[in-house]
Amino acid sequence: MKTRDRILDYALLLFNLKGEPNVSTLEIANELGISPGNLYYHFHGKEPLTLGLFQRFQNELAPLLAPPAEVELDIEDCWLLLHLIVERLAAYRFLFQDLSNLTSRLPKLEHGIRLWLIQLKRMLNWLLLQLAGDNPLASDSSRLVQLVEQITLTLLFALDYQRIMGREGESRLVVYQVMMLLAPHLPEDSRQAAEHLAKRYLHDE
Repeated sequence: MKTRDRILDYALLLFNLKGEPNVSTLEIANELGISPGNLYYHFHGKEPLTLGLFQRFQNELAPLLAPPAEVELDIEDCWLLLHLIVERLAAYRFLFQDLSNLTSRLPKLEHGIRLWLIQLKRMLNWLLLQLAGDNPLASDSSRLVQLVEQITLTLLFALDYQRIMGREGESRLVVYQVMMLLAPHLPEDSRQAAEHLAKRYLHDE
């Protein structure tokens, strides 16, 4: 593995474990067994290192946020898509543990997060249409806008909320919460199927 990738891997591990503000580049170098100068050769400080992790996060999520236009998903496919997204959020959870503070210190990250959120919300709108199929959604457009906002907030902060409450973050529970937010806005047949799948999904081993 290239040294640059090893640095990113260890930085992600430590940032997730301790929080980005509590980890220095010197600690990352020591954990890797390389000199601070070697780390600096690849990343000129913690800001470019953090931005490098955000770029990798974006690259891993990109296929999930921009599925081909001709693709049609059934209800189980939609839930799988949500699960994969939540797994990526969990893998880079340091980004969302203190998002306001992190983005206030790193303007480039703030700009990147805003653009990424636009992509995420666009995908959630598309997902709603996939779930509805040929039937109209049960809510008007203004309520659907608010629904997308609620789902976005749940995706961003539910794992950290679990941590604050003393529970280990579970992707399964986050997906269940999103499912139950979506279900009341779906046509009757889709709603029943969504609620049934959500409960099964939560309790499946």
